[in-house]
Amino acid sequence: MLIVKSKYKIAKRLGAGVFDQTQTQKFSLSEARSKAKPRGGRRGGSDYGRQLLEKQRVRYSYGLSEKQLSAYVEKAMHAQNPSAALHKMLEMRADNMIYRAGLASTRRAARQIVSHGHILINGRRTTVPSQALRKDDVVTVREGSRTSPLFAGLGDKDESARRAVPNWLETDFSLLNSKVVGEPAYTGTEGLDYATVFEFYSR
Repeated sequence: MLIVKSKYKIAKRLGAGVFDQTQTQKFSLSEARSKAKPRGGRRGGSDYGRQLLEKQRVRYSYGLSEKQLSAYVEKAMHAQNPSAALHKMLEMRADNMIYRAGLASTRRAARQIVSHGHILINGRRTTVPSQALRKDDVVTVREGSRTSPLFAGLGDKDESARRAVPNWLETDFSLLNSKVVGEPAYTGTEGLDYATVFEFYSR
């Protein structure tokens, strides 16, 4: 598991979106005040600096190690559309899918849920957060884990109080399961510039 220290310091450099804890109004106001202060020097002004920042932004957004991201990028480079391929691989990880499905509040929580054996994929228990999912796969909270505080109140939440589930997933909160009904599409509006990440690894 990727252990990250000083999340607020990192988010000030990479952007609020890299951590769930920094996606708050308080952090946004603090970041705006910080940017308003004059600084002597420009961080990330070179091509290398720009590429490094974007690579780190993707890493921290998905909670990946350097080795994991490098492996995903290398595989995606052989695809017809590398950016779309990389996005699909990252989104179809078991931990990310559980987060997107609304069965966990953060990606970090989703990784822990999988690592501790609370999840079944197509009826089989898994402890591998990076497990790649495919269309028609079904993720279910294990019967013995349903009373865990991790999932308390998920089935009782009002529809408007839940995070929006993407259209490539169908989640049944009463049954604590979610099915992959499509594939995540990369539109370029996700706030992550994969092309710049490929530039970094192509140096």
